[in-house]
Amino acid sequence: MAAGKPRWRSPLRGLWFTSVLGAVLLVTLPLVVVTGLLSYIAYGPGLGQAIPADVGWLKLPTFDWPTDPAWLYRLTQGLHVGLGLILIPVVLAKLWSVIPRLFVWPPAKSPAQLLERLSLLLLVGGILFEIVTGVLNIQYDYIFGFSFYTAHYFGAWVFIAGFVTHIAIKIPRMWIGLRSKTIEPDDLAAADPDPPTISRRGALAVVGGGAALMAVLTAGQTLGGVTRQAAVLMPRGRSYGDGPNDFQVNRTARAAGITPAATGAAWRLTLRGGAQPVVFDRAALAALPQHTARLPIACVEGWSTTQEWSGVRLRDLAGVAGVPEPASARVTSVERRGAFNRARLQANQIAHPDALLALRVNGADLSPDHGYPARVIVPALPGVHNTKWVGAIEFEAL
Repeated sequence: MAAGKPRWRSPLRGLWFTSVLGAVLLVTLPLVVVTGLLSYIAYGPGLGQAIPADVGWLKLPTFDWPTDPAWLYRLTQGLHVGLGLILIPVVLAKLWSVIPRLFVWPPAKSPAQLLERLSLLLLVGGILFEIVTGVLNIQYDYIFGFSFYTAHYFGAWVFIAGFVTHIAIKIPRMWIGLRSKTIEPDDLAAADPDPPTISRRGALAVVGGGAALMAVLTAGQTLGGVTRQAAVLMPRGRSYGDGPNDFQVNRTARAAGITPAATGAAWRLTLRGGAQPVVFDRAALAALPQHTARLPIACVEGWSTTQEWSGVRLRDLAGVAGVPEPASARVTSVERRGAFNRARLQANQIAHPDALLALRVNGADLSPDHGYPARVIVPALPGVHNTKWVGAIEFEAL
């Protein structure tokens, strides 16, 4: 290994440089982790619809996901995806700064070093796996052949185990490095290096510039407005319809196998839960009291958009069905296939005054891609659970 060491040496590598990058990740990575776990809770594991469903002793404490503020899921998932992408240059720079240590032989000379090496295996493997699968999911490119949700969840716990262990071992050394501002006299840097082409602070500026560029290319998918044009990492392009319906679509009617016959004049909405089913056609729904609310819809891939939705309050439909105070509701789409062709709603999600079975958006009828003839829209609910092409709602009493 001695002959290979010069190839790893750089005057930029050292305890201070690595410690600065480590401090940035120490502050920001927990935000990515926490918002990711909150996304899992938002999917409703207590209702049996989070993926993966059976997580054994890795089960999270659950609670009724709030409906206020309406932009809650937009914030948490926007932070999770956006910050995760922004940190990619920082993660890569951190790995570069310590890469000589990853190939030290023998890998461990004591039990303490063995624990450190094991934590590195979990840490580096976990974060690279989460980054790669996360980026592929954002682009809807499922070349890996397994469930993204399941793999990303368990991969997160692998990373968490490595991260916590590594921090416990390394934080005293990181603190020393931040205070010293010196190049560590070890094999990370050559003993008599050539003049550097960039300073360590210059290298940090390059890393920061890369992170800033990722922010520009990403943030618009959550912030919207004029910034959306710069969000080239946003999935599915930028145009989805005409006029009022020209905003983001996660799953088109064609992709879902929705035919005009399924949503045409013969379409009916069936409400269940009371003594007898109640059936409406679209004209009868439109004749009920309508409510309009400006609400965001946010997807697990990180994008979100705010639109003005109009339709019948879910709590009013519950009353019509004969269940004035429902504990939950099961919403079913006319879509025959797909992992999200049905969803369950909590009591607070049904009761919220802005929770709607929407018939119109921005003053126009929903387009087929946006769920015509009717779709659910609930404040702070993950996008895939705002079921489109609704065919039935079953309200469950307390």
